Amino acid sequence: MKTTIAFVAVLIALGIGSTLTPAWADADDVAWINKCTKDNQKEGASADIIQKWCTCMNNKMSSSETLSITAWEKGHPAEVAACDKESGWK
Repeated sequence: MKTTIAFVAVLIALGIGSTLTPAWADADDVAWINKCTKDNQKEGASADIIQKWCTCMNNKMSSSETLSITAWEKGHPAEVAACDKESGWK
């Protein structure tokens, strides 16, 4: 019985730990975020806000998405609004 409880406790701890682990951007994500940042340079926001916004949008997209962030945003107004709020873009 103690072994079963210990095993369940370990599984729970691993499950909680995996949800607390931050997601890391891979090279593909970095390339998309850099393109998005370049696409939005003339929009009047600071570089920091643009970076936050592009990262937020990238995180909302599927890993298998083939559209750029700039193209993808046109069909996803709810995600744009959420990232506007998160990044401080006004």
